[in-house]
Amino acid sequence: MSVADNLKIKLFADGADLDGMIAMTKNPLVKGFTTNPTLMRKAGVTDYKGFALKVLQAIPNLPVSFEVFADDRDGMIEQGREISTWGANVNVKIPVMTTKGEFTGEVIRTLSSEGIVLNVTAIMTPEQVKAVADNLDERTPAIISVFAGRVADTGRDPVPHMRKCLDNLAGKPKAELLWASPRELLNIFQANDTGCHIITATNDLIAKLSLVGKDLNDYSRETVQMFYRDAVSAQFDIQIQRPKKAVGAGA
Repeated sequence: MSVADNLKIKLFADGADLDGMIAMTKNPLVKGFTTNPTLMRKAGVTDYKGFALKVLQAIPNLPVSFEVFADDRDGMIEQGREISTWGANVNVKIPVMTTKGEFTGEVIRTLSSEGIVLNVTAIMTPEQVKAVADNLDERTPAIISVFAGRVADTGRDPVPHMRKCLDNLAGKPKAELLWASPRELLNIFQANDTGCHIITATNDLIAKLSLVGKDLNDYSRETVQMFYRDAVSAQFDIQIQRPKKAVGAGA
């Protein structure tokens, strides 16, 4: 039985490396892609639209999320409408608030009512999820991205937190809850068991799925072998100082 047989949740690859994204399309577990301006900047992207169009040309059949970066109502709506024209598989990412902390409900309501599939992002609380849900058009699919990893970074257990978020989406059957910013492979299984519809993960984290069910004794030995191999390769020498024999000692 493969990992896929045990997972109901959809796995989206998160990143902004074009070659890496294309490589992930060959993984049958990957059902979509997400990115954001920060990831794109780290990857050296300088032409936002140009990069997006290359991605969509290479990945025409799986959902891909691209984010607006305007910081006002009109700008977000304008950018959202433009991004939605780039491909039929585009999800338009709208942050839950502006940099001033103003809720983007009007932006969400306007674009959702126009049939634009949104990915509302940077959400942290169940209350934010409820506010977003109240502004979604029931006829239009949407993704609600809750940054469960960042929630966990604050010392809160993300599992009951995400259950509350899921409850607050109950009235919007076309809205899917996404577990964002996972920190470890276990989060994929936690999100799946919680009932989340989607989880994002980096390519490195996705690669760790090959470890699921691995024999732990074998894993222990491989870890020791790694330590030994690296110590030898580095030519480490502890230079043990042995005590000198006393003159005349022994027979």
